[in-house]
Amino acid sequence: MFKSRRFQYNIPLFIMFAPIIAYFLIFKFAPMGGLVIAFKNYNFTDGIWGSAWVGLDHFHTLFTNPNMLNILRNTLVLSFLQLVLGFPFPILLALMINEIRRSWFKKTVQTAVFFPHFLNWVIVGGIVITIFSQETGIVNNIMRWLTGDSYPYLYNTGSWLAIFIGSGIWKSAGWGAIIYLAALAGVDQSLYEAAGLDGASRLRQMWHISLPSIRPVIFIILILSIGSIMEVGFDQVYMLQNSAVSQIADVISTWNYRVGITGGRFSLAAALGFFESIIGLILVLTANSIARRFNNGLW
Repeated sequence: MFKSRRFQYNIPLFIMFAPIIAYFLIFKFAPMGGLVIAFKNYNFTDGIWGSAWVGLDHFHTLFTNPNMLNILRNTLVLSFLQLVLGFPFPILLALMINEIRRSWFKKTVQTAVFFPHFLNWVIVGGIVITIFSQETGIVNNIMRWLTGDSYPYLYNTGSWLAIFIGSGIWKSAGWGAIIYLAALAGVDQSLYEAAGLDGASRLRQMWHISLPSIRPVIFIILILSIGSIMEVGFDQVYMLQNSAVSQIADVISTWNYRVGITGGRFSLAAALGFFESIIGLILVLTANSIARRFNNGLW
């Protein structure tokens, strides 16, 4: 009787949650059935189920490909740099925005830092090229005016990596800060008042109150970020890469697009995607097991 009443009481919540369930079932779980083509010699004529079964041949082709080691290395390097250098920025941004006391200025800053998230990488890539292009870029125009020489920022591996990481942080840090700002909004304000009465500065209040309060959220975001470490955004890499930096800019997503989709080798692309997903699952489980030792695991 109690369970029946509880179910009836939560019916509106189930109805609200139904579109989310439908989204994941249709767009996340249903496409998993297509992974079977990783074990088949797929072609459009025979279809998914009619194509010949080849077992692990595509995986053997991938792991014997001389370029695959470099592609995996590039993927891990770029993802690791994005995680290590980019992960703290949303936290720092949220802490700084949370310290702003003037409402109009706080809203202005929030709008300014959130806006880049809504720009497509085609637009952001165009902005980056406009700024750093060797011939017509704003930065090189200033350098020529000051020194009489220019620098190939987009064609040098070191500077390209800096631009790649920096543009990613600029585009995503504001949006990522929303989660931390929501967590900070739930912090009991009396803790700050008591700390202020005890003589704690704003910096010490951030360190001893704000950061510990959002630590569970930080762990959750970190675990999810580690799980996607094998996924480097295709749009960003594709828009910023060029032949001069292909030795570092060719990653799994661009290789899949070039060889798997454009080249019509769909089974090979599915095999690489399946391998990428397995590694991501292992990383999530490992990161969660470590976080559980600090009582901050996802499960």
